[in-house]
Amino acid sequence: MADVILHGLSKAFGATLALQDVSMTIPDGAFVVLLGPTGAGKTTTLRLIAGLDRPDAGDIRIDGQSVLQDTPAQRDVAMVFQQYSLYPHLTVRENLAFPLRSPMIRMAEADIARQVQAVAEVLRIPHKLDNKATALSGGEMQRVSIGRALVRNPRIYLMDEPLSSLDAKLRADLRIELKRIHAEMGATFLYVTHDQIEAMTMATHVGVLDHGRLVQFGTPREIYESPVSTYVASRLGQPHINLLPAAAFPGGPPTAATIGLRPEHIQTGDGQDVTIHRVEHLGDQTRLHLTLGPHSLITLTEPHTPLKPGGTLKIRPLNPLWFDAGGARI
Repeated sequence: MADVILHGLSKAFGATLALQDVSMTIPDGAFVVLLGPTGAGKTTTLRLIAGLDRPDAGDIRIDGQSVLQDTPAQRDVAMVFQQYSLYPHLTVRENLAFPLRSPMIRMAEADIARQVQAVAEVLRIPHKLDNKATALSGGEMQRVSIGRALVRNPRIYLMDEPLSSLDAKLRADLRIELKRIHAEMGATFLYVTHDQIEAMTMATHVGVLDHGRLVQFGTPREIYESPVSTYVASRLGQPHINLLPAAAFPGGPPTAATIGLRPEHIQTGDGQDVTIHRVEHLGDQTRLHLTLGPHSLITLTEPHTPLKPGGTLKIRPLNPLWFDAGGARI
């Protein structure tokens, strides 16, 4: 494994600026998640590191050495895509062994067999090794696709939204599996997604991209608790942060234009009157959808609350976040 340093990366496609002066260090052994909506520059970053595209400016260093002049094969990285990218006519065993038979690796067949078996054990699919890829479920096919990267033991794993085509339960299961694999292998992962749950549950570090710019980089907890802007604040958290005009609650800084309240940072029992618009029971918690004048907000309460729609209660901010007119944190 190795650390990866991006320095001043920029990339344009015609008139579209995909990346703008992105600098970031992916530490050795880290699980870094790049988070942002479609068009933020996530996949472009992966493609530049993999060598599938060349940057217009900047440098990429893997293990201390610039790789700009290296071919994708020479960079020794492995990429997992959203689609499974398996050979349908081959068995799981043959799909996993395929990368190890490339001219760049030239591994002995006995070593290939051992490596394939070891990766199948890590992925918990050793009983599927002799099945054709077409006989697998979606979750199993994605495990094999991930396994094709794992067998190579590259310097960094690049993952481009590998779980987004799976259903909710499979995504939850494979999130746990990927984190377990990362912990067991001590590997370096760079994983891109628009799913904030994946970022919160898997990442050691999160980079938030906005129109090709890296606007914040830190641990998931740092970004959740201390976002630098309303844009970053809205990227993490479920339910989303409540963003209201600062005047909705008294006591803010004089330059504040917006108050940000996480659902758990609204205290009930005293303060301003709000109306309960909807009560959403989720088993382990209940969400209260409230209206404060023309504004809507969501807070959390205990699972067996007696509160009903149409009722009222009092709320006040607890640990609010304040932002200026441009959306920057105060």
